[in-house]
Amino acid sequence: MLAGELYLADDPEIAADQLRSERLAERYNSGPADDQAGRDAILKEWLGDVGEDVVVRTPLRADYGYQVTIGPRTFANWGLVLADVARITIGADVQIGPHVQLLTPTHPLEPEPRRAKWESAKPITIGDNVWLGGGVIVCPGVTIGEDTVVGAGSVVTRDLPPGVLAVGNPARVIRELTPADG
Repeated sequence: MLAGELYLADDPEIAADQLRSERLAERYNSGPADDQAGRDAILKEWLGDVGEDVVVRTPLRADYGYQVTIGPRTFANWGLVLADVARITIGADVQIGPHVQLLTPTHPLEPEPRRAKWESAKPITIGDNVWLGGGVIVCPGVTIGEDTVVGAGSVVTRDLPPGVLAVGNPARVIRELTPADG
């Protein structure tokens, strides 16, 4: 899985990791809204690494959790989906709108291996100070450069450079961001 090679998702070890994640998701998402310390503790148990002052609103879903790192001062609105079959790295000071999906899994295009339930994954990297608008989907293997803004509803299928505004399906760079955008 981690090496990007084909694997079977119903492997018993993988299934046990998914069950662990589902249990932590249930605890995180159903905990009292006024117990931020309790939620923070669950998040740090669930995910691979969580920086200081991170806020992730519920509900949150992750395949495994332990393959996700979130940098300090990042905010994620409700409905974040982390399909972390491969690593997902989210930088510092990132803003994530509601219902964003970070999807690392991919499947063979050939019918027979797909029918046999083979899949693989490619890592996702979100740079520092990125803003992902509501409903953004980031596809397997994508890197988004620091200070980039991705407009709501965009589907990011390819890497985006630092400091740009990208929108659409598939997401395309509209222009570079400048200090005047501040």
